Amino acid sequence: MTDTNPAITGPTRAGFVALIGEPNAGKSTLLNQMVGAKVSIVTHKVQTTRARIRGIAIHDAAQIVFVDTPGIFRPRRRLDRSMVAAAWGGASDADIILLLVEAHRGLSDGVVAIIDSLKSLDSKTPVALVINKIDRVKAESLLALSAELNAAYPFVQTFMISAEKGYGCDQLRDWLAETLPESPWLYPEDQIADLPMRMIAAEITREKLTLRLHEEIPYQLTVETEAWEERKDGSARVDQIVYVSRPGHKGIVLGKGGETIKAVGQAARAEMEEFMGRRVHLFLQVKVRENWLDEAERYNEMGLDFRDGDA
Repeated sequence: MTDTNPAITGPTRAGFVALIGEPNAGKSTLLNQMVGAKVSIVTHKVQTTRARIRGIAIHDAAQIVFVDTPGIFRPRRRLDRSMVAAAWGGASDADIILLLVEAHRGLSDGVVAIIDSLKSLDSKTPVALVINKIDRVKAESLLALSAELNAAYPFVQTFMISAEKGYGCDQLRDWLAETLPESPWLYPEDQIADLPMRMIAAEITREKLTLRLHEEIPYQLTVETEAWEERKDGSARVDQIVYVSRPGHKGIVLGKGGETIKAVGQAARAEMEEFMGRRVHLFLQVKVRENWLDEAERYNEMGLDFRDGDA
């Protein structure tokens, strides 16, 4: 527990809000919009969020702790199964669940499957519907989609937003702040994420790799922060290893003359410096580890439970 802002009078509220939905529904974008800082990986590729990333927003007298879960999809590999288990674990532990649905995709087979799973959760946790990316469709189709989704599940509230542009996010934030249970705040007022900085730094580098690379390679690699050294001048030295599962992938990640990994390192370092507000010296290595997808240690580094991947 932590002391709240002395300027706040009256009861405070705090709790966990789980963001669930299909891959690419905009969960990470909404988290970053709500927190006002980049704490979750956002790319054009699906299934990029692996660990449950908590971003923390203060609104009026409420501390809203967002749990950005991996996208829920049909799992094929151990890593997929662990990610889906993490998503449902984040939902079951929450005070409020937000189901994000893409406006232009509507009631897809994936959304139907998620709603069926919500019905079987046997939970009294309130579930609100958040229709995202409303700028991609016409208003009349939004109303029809809202009616269709609310007929499929008894949502306590429906919000129509564009997480990327911020439309409708203020109303959603207001409702969350009013609905969370009365409680002392759970984290210090100036904390925006409960992930260790080592893990956030690894996520930043993995995002840059995901944006730079194509096809299957982003799903066959992971990044670990091997060492973190605080220097006397206030800067930090960060040593990271990029693990790839195939020898052929190492050359692709390095690029001709090392140009790809150099560009990734520059972009990652710049974002780390902006995030931390100080200089960062980033050193990247690329190593082949063919079976990393079957090593419990790699899952622990990603905040996932290796055993959740058991078939």
